[in-house]
Amino acid sequence: MSDEKAKRTGARRHEAAAKVPEIGVGMLGYAFMGKAHSSALRRLAYAAWPPPLVPRLVAIAGRNAEQVAGAAERFGYERWTTDWRDLVADPQIQLLSNGGPNSLHAEPTIAAAEAGKHVLCEKPLGRSAEESYEIWRGVAAAEVKHMCGFNYRFVPAVRLARELIEAGEVGEIRHFRARYMQDWGVDDTRQAWRFDPEQAGSGAIGDLASHVVDLARFLVGEIGSVSALVRTFVPERRVDDAVEATVEFHSGAIGTIEATRLALGRRNAFQWEINGTEGSLAFDLERLNELRVFRADDLRARGFKTVLVTEPDHPFAEFAWPPGHIVGWGDTFVYEFHHFLSAIAGERSVAPYGATLEDGYRAAEVCDAFVSSSRSGRREKIVYRTL
Repeated sequence: MSDEKAKRTGARRHEAAAKVPEIGVGMLGYAFMGKAHSSALRRLAYAAWPPPLVPRLVAIAGRNAEQVAGAAERFGYERWTTDWRDLVADPQIQLLSNGGPNSLHAEPTIAAAEAGKHVLCEKPLGRSAEESYEIWRGVAAAEVKHMCGFNYRFVPAVRLARELIEAGEVGEIRHFRARYMQDWGVDDTRQAWRFDPEQAGSGAIGDLASHVVDLARFLVGEIGSVSALVRTFVPERRVDDAVEATVEFHSGAIGTIEATRLALGRRNAFQWEINGTEGSLAFDLERLNELRVFRADDLRARGFKTVLVTEPDHPFAEFAWPPGHIVGWGDTFVYEFHHFLSAIAGERSVAPYGATLEDGYRAAEVCDAFVSSSRSGRREKIVYRTL
């Protein structure tokens, strides 16, 4: 490309970018999710230029003044506050990203929506199905865009799996089996709020099993009934440590769901497999860029084929590096925010590829059924509420 042509191309891109409106962002939470969300918003322009909207990091809120002030400086926010209500009242903020503890999901999210702000709330949506339903109902009534932070929908391999299923590549799904295992729960001094039922609502169920439930719904369909065992193994702990469940889908497919934070040696092992009449799919989050595929019509097949999901025709390739240059866990939040900002800008809807707050509520309904089934010793039928 000649220097003159390059200058003209650069000028056109600059002119196009200049026309993209800003969206003011308020962030609730400065720890794990606050950092993940902020990083994604900062990196969005690198991945997609021009973005659907240009994020402006206006303010960040957290309970500890010293820590939130430090986070504001590191992450690039213009100001900070120890009161989330300041974010809701700020006219320069049009989007609230709620990465706070579960106990701070309901009130700030609903208040922000009622103030006319779009909301992205982390999972689990609420500490119970009842609270999750109230969040969904309150936000939906405000008629703003809303999203629940199930970021694993934005793993390229997971999206490719969805595309293969929608194309009929695996046929009629018969089995879904999944487990999400971590080991940090042996130490209850780490992220202590996650072991407090008032703040977290539940343990491994809300933290990990909710992700599994959402992926099951995203890939296979609605869950109709469950039978579960829920256990707390650490003495005097007031939240669950593990859940084992069998599930039945409305489609007739059956499956298993397991989640624990006490699986020594498993750092972040979210593993699932789908078996259908025409093929199978398998995935392991610790090998995030790979999808394992088996097709029944391939007579030469002697097992699963491993697909490295980095090719130009694969999901999210327009945001990624050249083929073979793998993406990481943090990239899923970049893709998630790009999707949400595109919905706010009117370029697409949040559903079905992004999780709405209704999806967050429905996942919570299944998670509550795990607990009910374990207590009753009976299979629980899931009844989903509507607005």
